[in-house]
Parts: sequence; C-alpha cells; structure tokens
Amino acid sequence: MSVPAYTGPLGRTWHYVFLGICCVVFFFLMAPIMVIVPLSFNIEPYFTFSEGMLRLDPDAFSFRWYKDVLGMCTQKATEAADAFVTSTKVQECGSGSNRGYEWAFAARNSILIAIFATLVAASLGTLAAVGLSRTHMPFRKPIMALLISPLIVPIIITAAGMFFFYSKVGLAYSHLGVVLAHAAIGTPYVVITVTATLVGFDETLIRASGSLGAKPLRTFFKVIMPLITPGVVSGALFAFITSFDEVVLIYFIADAGQKTIPIQMWSGLRQQISPSILAVATMLVAFSIVLLIAIELLRRRSERLRTSLPS
Repeated sequence: MSVPAYTGPLGRTWHYVFLGICCVVFFFLMAPIMVIVPLSFNIEPYFTFSEGMLRLDPDAFSFRWYKDVLGMCTQKATEAADAFVTSTKVQECGSGSNRGYEWAFAARNSILIAIFATLVAASLGTLAAVGLSRTHMPFRKPIMALLISPLIVPIIITAAGMFFFYSKVGLAYSHLGVVLAHAAIGTPYVVITVTATLVGFDETLIRASGSLGAKPLRTFFKVIMPLITPGVVSGALFAFITSFDEVVLIYFIADAGQKTIPIQMWSGLRQQISPSILAVATMLVAFSIVLLIAIELLRRRSERLRTSLPS
C-alpha cells in the first residue's frame, strides 16, 4: 500500500516501520509452522535437517513419510525401513505395517465427525443468529453471551463438564456424543459470522415478502437465506476447522473407536516419534490454507452483495 502524497517525513517513516513490525510478527507466527514442510520430506527418520538437506541434495528428500501415511508402503519396503540401513534406496517408507490403516481410520473419523458437527452447528447457529437479529427479541444480550460462552470458557472446563454430563445420559464414548460436543463448540462461530452478515439487513424485504403472501418459512429460504449464505458458509468452515483440530474434547468423551487425526498425532509424539506426523501436519496446513482462502472469498462476496443492495 502506497503512502499518500501529503504524508510528511514522520508519517512516511512510521509507515515503513509499521510494515517492518508486521513482517516480523508474521515471521514469528509462521516460521514454526512452515519449518515442518521441508522436514516432512526428510528421507531419514529424524526431526532435524540433515546435511544432505542443507546442501539441497536430491537424495536427501523423499515422499517416504507421505507414502507411510497414505498406506502406500509394501511389506518388504517397510521391513527395510525398520532396519534403517545406510542405503537410501530402500528408505522409501516408514515403519509399521499397519500405520497407513491407523492414519486412514483417524482421517475417516475426523472427516465424518467434522461434517456432521458442522451441519448441526450451522443449522442451530443460523437459526439463533436470525432470531437474535430481531429488534423485538427479549434478552438478546444475555442469550448472545450464553451462545458464545464456549469461546470464552477454557476448553478443559468445557470438556470436563461435557464428560460428566454425557456419562450420565449415555452419550460418552459414542460418535453421537462426539458430534454433539464438537457442534457445541462450533456453533458460536456460526452465530458470530451470521450475525455480522445480518448487520444492516433490510427488514423491508421480509415485510414485502409477507405482503405478497409468502409464509415465514418460505420467506426464510427465499429471501433471508440467499443473502446470509456467505456468512453461513464462512461460519460452517470455521466450525469444521474447529472440529477437525479438536484434541481435548476427544480425550475426555471418546475412546479408541472415535480416534481422530489430532489424537493420532498426539499419540505418535508420545509413543513413537516418526516424521509421518510432519507429513500429516503439512497436509493439514495446506488444507487449512485452502479453507481460509475460501472464507476470504466468501467474505468479499458478502461485502459485494451488501454494497449492491439499494439503500
């Protein structure tokens, strides 16, 4: 962004200093995340850069750990990798013949739980946001504070409370319990994004729809929903990411049958450290970047729709 022509020397100096501060903060936040990307291609089973990687030697890089995660290793190659002989020709896979199955099982659980939790959170959050947007809604602020409380209360407290409650009602250690728990922590994101989308919403559109004979349900799906769809999708994506990355809740209310990718990564760090974790982390980072780009595109579309409406 260029500096306006009328800016004085002090203003120009502060502009460039501010850009430098932003770059430093960005590097401080992103460097620990991006360093795992090259390490995930390390042919050796270590969490450090080898001499070959520092020399940019092609033989020091491999898709070995991605093959391990995706279950593309043969039994012969796996046994050779376990032996970890010096020849890099046989080091194309990680150790453990069933590790690919474990990652696939965890990925399936993560995706299914996140999808169903997102559907529940998007439905409940959208209805709550639409109701709270009405000016005649009683106790709007206390209800809003209650709905967004999962964002404020420490997750360990929420997880402990859900564990005791779900244990009494028989939802603990079940897929349904995990889905409902993830939906509970994802709903506030939908409420916030949809509420922001409804700011400045023209209420005359609803009255016009009613005057033309449309029922409230038809008005919602034909008038309100098309205008708030970007906010709903943005909130749903945030809810999906929250569910996909959740660790604490799973530890409290799930068992081995509901193991997800974050739990599989945490177990791998505690039991047997393997660069396969770095490969999974790199794929998750790429997946998160794609989702964030989608959220930004939806936000811009929502702004264009708001500005294009007649005042």
